[in-house]
Amino acid sequence: MHIVVCTKHTPDTEAKMTVDGAGNVSWGESPLIINPWDEYAVEEALVLRDEHGGKVTVISMGPQEALEALKHAVAMGCDEAIRIWDETCAGSDTLATSYVLARAIEQMGDVDLVLFGKSAIDAQTWQVGAAVAKRLGAPSLMYTIKVVELDPDARSITVERLLEEGRQVVSATLPAVVGTTKGINEPRYTSFIGIRKAAKMEYPAWSLDDVGAESDKVGASGSGVRWPEVFAPPAREGEAEMIEAETVEQQAAILVDKLLAEKVI
Repeated sequence: MHIVVCTKHTPDTEAKMTVDGAGNVSWGESPLIINPWDEYAVEEALVLRDEHGGKVTVISMGPQEALEALKHAVAMGCDEAIRIWDETCAGSDTLATSYVLARAIEQMGDVDLVLFGKSAIDAQTWQVGAAVAKRLGAPSLMYTIKVVELDPDARSITVERLLEEGRQVVSATLPAVVGTTKGINEPRYTSFIGIRKAAKMEYPAWSLDDVGAESDKVGASGSGVRWPEVFAPPAREGEAEMIEAETVEQQAAILVDKLLAEKVI
């Protein structure tokens, strides 16, 4: 069984984003790490591999910095890692990114399952996983909180999805694209042996020609989104009022009266 995990390198979650007067976005000196949500996808892929056999390949579209995400995934236990990049990929939105990832997965030819984290913490679009599924013509099983059953022989998968309305159990045929969410597992820590393996591993860099992608469908020319202006939102302002009373019940009554006066409730 061949499982592919798509990942991304993102700034550390503690980083503070700034936007200068020219619209340039900066994360300062923040180190680049694997997108935290992708760790759940990697962990689930490893669990399924250990249960059913096969291998896990992690892929990422990005420049040299994307190796940080790939190395972390290998240190967790992934068997192979591939980086896809061409200078024309710079500025790709989710439309162009999903195109490149889908072509890379098609190039592998024997993929049974594709896993994504729910989103990337820097952009938070929640789009790439579903877009890749659409391009591959595969079932899209986003917001998965549990893989209920996976049967490689019957070419089927059943998952439980965590939706706003509740939980939904659905079944689909393989190959399928699964978007994991927090709670599906507890990502493992990288081991010393895993870190050494990641440091020694070779990371093939596939070009657009290698994956059979057309250059006019990536980067700014292949993107459906334009950013005519980028600016920081205005600083949030507000005041806090402390309600003083002799008892908690009196405080609650005063609070309710104020909320009713402001038509909040």
